[in-house]
Amino acid sequence: MSPTSDRLIRALSVLERLEPGAPARVQGNLDAFHPDTTELVLGYAFADIVGRDGINLKTREMLTVAMLAVMGTAQEQLEFHMRAAMNTGVSRTEIVEIVLQVSVYAGVPACMNAITAAKKAFEARERERKADR
Repeated sequence: MSPTSDRLIRALSVLERLEPGAPARVQGNLDAFHPDTTELVLGYAFADIVGRDGINLKTREMLTVAMLAVMGTAQEQLEFHMRAAMNTGVSRTEIVEIVLQVSVYAGVPACMNAITAAKKAFEARERERKADR
């Protein structure tokens, strides 16, 4: 597959909106696994689904945070999407409320895992703010 396909360019553009610098990091990781992985995985996830019209990116990130928190098995992706959610305008308070909602529908263990991820995402956000000063 072409590393510069329109689909991949769209996917990387969405990923850059979620977290500046993420495309190079994620693409490097996926390319190290197999050259087609970036196009297949990111193309599907970010160009075909996340980049669709119909739901704005902020809402999609709130949904993604909730779903990953409920899964309880994708801690790194949850932390990434919590940071991405904040980068799309989701407030810290909104993330807290999503995490608390998880306790009702997915249980306290999933909520506790999400709290851990949220604390890391909040700390990363604070480090970024301090670095920008």
